[in-house]
Formats: sequence, C-alpha cells, structure tokens
Amino acid sequence: MSQTPLTYKSAGVDIEAGDALIERIKPFAKKTMRAGVMAGIGGFGAMFEVPKNYREPVLVSGTDGVGTKLKLAFEWDMHDTVGIDLVGMSVNDILVQGAEPLFFLDYFACGKLDVDTAAAVVQGIAAGCEASGCALIGGETAEMPGMYPAGEYDLAGFAVGVVEKSKILSGAEIQAGDVVLGLASNGVHSNGFSLVRKCIDRAGAACPETLDGQPFRAALMAPTRLYVKPVLEVLKDQPIKALAHITGGGLTENIPRVLPAGLGVDLQRSAWPQTELFAWLQQTAGIDESEMNRTFNNGIGMVAIVPAAQAGAVQDAFTALGEQAYAIGTVVTTDRATPVIVHT
Repeated sequence: MSQTPLTYKSAGVDIEAGDALIERIKPFAKKTMRAGVMAGIGGFGAMFEVPKNYREPVLVSGTDGVGTKLKLAFEWDMHDTVGIDLVGMSVNDILVQGAEPLFFLDYFACGKLDVDTAAAVVQGIAAGCEASGCALIGGETAEMPGMYPAGEYDLAGFAVGVVEKSKILSGAEIQAGDVVLGLASNGVHSNGFSLVRKCIDRAGAACPETLDGQPFRAALMAPTRLYVKPVLEVLKDQPIKALAHITGGGLTENIPRVLPAGLGVDLQRSAWPQTELFAWLQQTAGIDESEMNRTFNNGIGMVAIVPAAQAGAVQDAFTALGEQAYAIGTVVTTDRATPVIVHT
C-alpha cells in the first residue's frame, strides 16, 4: 500500500489554499486505506486492484449527491456530516446488489474555496468511507467564481464495489410469503429536504428545541446511516434474497425496484415506531401516511426480503450487530398497479 494515495486535483483553486486543504485531509484519508489501493499522490487518476479473493468479480458503481440538505448546512453552518451523507447515498446503493464498497471519489465545487469548510466536508467523507470499509482515493476541488454564491458549494460522489457473480442479489428468487425486514434509519437521511425546509419555515419560532433526544438542528442533520458492514456480515451466513435502499420515493417507490413482476409487499405501519422527528414533519406538513411513505424513508432506511422460515434468525443477526430490525410486512401476489400497500 502506498503513502496516502490521494489523487486530489484542483480546478482554478489558489495553489496555497489547495495545498492547505490537502494537508488538512491527508490524515483522515489515510485512515480509509485498504488493500488494493495502488496510485500515489499527484497522479491524474486513482488506481485500485480488484481483490484476488474474488473468483468472478463483478464491479458495481454508484453516484449521487446530497441534494437540498446542503441548504441547511449553509444556513446553519453545519458541514461536518454532509460528507457522510454523500458516502452513504452511494455505498448503500451498491450494497443493494450485495457489493462490498472498494473505493470512493468526491467532487467539491464552490465559488471561492474556504479551507475550513471544505476540510470539514471532506473529513466527513473520510469518516463515511472508513465506516464503510472503502478507501477515499481521490477527488476534485473546483473553484468557479460566479457559479456559486458566497458560502455555498455543491457535492457529488462516486463509489465502486465488487461482488462475486454468483452472489449478486437480483431479487429473482423472491416469492409470496417472504418476509420484509426493515432496518431503522438515522432520521431523514438525504431525501425530502425541500419539504423539510418548508416545514421549518412554516413552524418558524415554534420549531421544537429537541427531537428524539437531540437538539432540533442536529436531529435534522443526522447523517445517512451506513448499512454496509452489518449487511455484509449478515450476508455471510443468512439468506437475504433482496435489499432496497429507501431514498427518494420512500418505501412505496423503492421496494418495487427489486420485486419480480406480479409480486408486491403488504406492510404494517404499526410494526415500526414513528419517531418524534417524523411525527413533527407529518404534523407540520399536514400530509397523510401515504405521502409520508413516498416522500421520506419514514424511519426505515434499508429493507431486506428474506425467506419466512429464516426471518427470525436474520432479524436476530441484525440485532446482534446493533441494528434496529423490524419485521414490517410480507411479499404477496398482486395485479395491482400499486405494488406496495401500507396498512395503518
């Protein structure tokens, strides 16, 4: 493994500021290094060798951003968790295919680089990578005057993982009677923030001081939960047929993405608790349960579909690893246009 293999590049950034940023983030990126990283500092591209323990490796990639959650980061000057969100949105997506994340690259764009802000963001990215077992091996910091207002920036990220061809989770074996397990979210994660911001504006001074035992702002900015390590651990010994990352579109639009034709899921809303955060959002927005399950993750960040006979064992395995896992429904045959039904 090479010394801190960062291929960070700068577009139009003051040399002194760019160098200062790289020096700030080196120690954090170094913590994410893993076997397979090959490229050294200063290269034009990052290199990674596919692990040799895979006989038929299939690479899985994913890219995403943080969305309008960044608006609150700017307004509240809270930049230390959005980097974790950025990693979570991509690594949780590729995890759905059963893939182990290998490496991550990020793109940070601003009008004028603020080293402290950028360092806080990239430190969050490094923390997310370290928690997911993937290496932060490069990225780009772009300074584009006139493109972004002072104090604002944009983020994008890209993850690559690997899965044994024979172990790809396709959902093809799902059948009626299988159990739907839901893994608890950390909160809103990174979707639905246009409505979140409207709720904050509507509540004004009446916003609560705390939600679920956290200060109000901290509760809303809680980073996307990283499911990689517990899910990969459970996959070693337990029969999971499919996974669904609950992002934009909520439960009702993400679960169908892994279901074979003719199948749906029947969910029981009372099977998992409603947090103070989601209760406040629902009340303030004035929306029904159906819209909550379409706009937000509503408390469930990842869904696993498992055989009924092993559902208890899979649930116990997740619980033993510190995840809050709930049996939230079953797979059913359906000819409905709406494949996900949530009963209150």
